Amino acid sequence: MMERTFGALLLTLGLAGCAEPPYTNIDNDGIKTLQSQGIPIYDIRRPDEWRQTGVVAGSRLLTFIDNSGKPNPEFFARFTQEVNKETPVILICRTGNRSDTLARHLMEKMGYLKVYNVRRGIVSWIHNGLPVVAPQ
Repeated sequence: MMERTFGALLLTLGLAGCAEPPYTNIDNDGIKTLQSQGIPIYDIRRPDEWRQTGVVAGSRLLTFIDNSGKPNPEFFARFTQEVNKETPVILICRTGNRSDTLARHLMEKMGYLKVYNVRRGIVSWIHNGLPVVAPQ
């Protein structure tokens, strides 16, 4: 059932792709600024991706979508336990697509008030020569 619901979510969000997002897109400077203010960053990629590229220092690691494209069944329970709806949060993935989907869902369906999506994801961070650390 959750897979069917998530599939409908992806379809709906895909159709809304041209609409103005409810979240705020940020770039690498935005990551630095927001992290300096204590706003947590969640890297929602898979463990193999974290190991392959490294992660932005201070990232909390929580896989959103597994290798087969299915949602991690533990994701929402853990995320909602760690992040209050009123607490701003930064989401990062490889290129910004998964974090876009999640950011929309958190704001439109779950009532989160301030979600930041890293546009172009960790790819842009690395491309600009910014430091990464080994995932822990």
